[in-house]
Amino acid sequence: MLNLKDEIIKLKKKLNAVILAHNYQIPDVQDVADFVGDSLELSRKASETNADIIVFCGVMFMAETAKILNKNKKVLIPDLNAGCSLADSINLEQLRNWKKEHPDAVVVCYINTSAEVKTECDYCCTSSNAIKVINSIPEDKEILFLPDMYLGMWIKRQTKRNNIHIWPGECHVHAGFKYEDLVNKMKEHPDAEVMLHPECGCTTQCLYYSNGNLKVLSTSGMIRNAKESPYKKFIVVTETGILYPLKKANPEKEFIPADENAVCKYMKMITLEKVYESLLELKYEVVLSEEVIEKAYIPIKRMLEIN
Repeated sequence: MLNLKDEIIKLKKKLNAVILAHNYQIPDVQDVADFVGDSLELSRKASETNADIIVFCGVMFMAETAKILNKNKKVLIPDLNAGCSLADSINLEQLRNWKKEHPDAVVVCYINTSAEVKTECDYCCTSSNAIKVINSIPEDKEILFLPDMYLGMWIKRQTKRNNIHIWPGECHVHAGFKYEDLVNKMKEHPDAEVMLHPECGCTTQCLYYSNGNLKVLSTSGMIRNAKESPYKKFIVVTETGILYPLKKANPEKEFIPADENAVCKYMKMITLEKVYESLLELKYEVVLSEEVIEKAYIPIKRMLEIN
């Protein structure tokens, strides 16, 4: 019987390929990856790799970002249908029309956007560096932030800037977390620290309820915090895929999902079999025009320079 993990490792070496996997990927895929992380970490790894081929185990906008940063490398995504409900909440035409309404605004896009949308943006950001990116823009400049409204509201609250306009997009997973359910979970586990992703719609309410045991963190922030925190128990408010790397890095600590049904169907489309087939047959390649790559590179480059 074919041992897929062994075969993938052999193919990686033969092809000089690197596998990048997001924290939400299934455990088997994370285990064969060379790097596991969040959007920002994987963007950096994509720009640093010397591999000839990048296999991106995530969703399409992430694979596109890897291609933008590595235009001369072959970038593969194991499933072309691995999309993103948040990225799909705004298209190029909608952004252009919005910009016409605010001609002097600086446009900041969350990395969860298509390559096409990035071509019309001034800065890119992730959940881990969004506030830093916003603070790099002069306070008197009007800002259009897209597409996540909950992350946008969190940024607006943290930076105390009233000139930020927010696109009404959302992640179907993070929007599903309910304040009442999380409060009940916190009552159930009063000795737990709460790690909450800023894409969640209940962020602001939860901060008011919290007794100081709640932190708003990106997925990589959660990984770091779990290692450094004195707490032994954590309530994790994001997609359940993060539980695997958290438990792997901290076997002596307990991680409780805020919602066991918080599963991204797009992230879970990629399987070990698909990773193997992608390497074996060199499918499916992410193809972007030279013009899109050049224009979309500008906001990503600015983000990486700020960091």
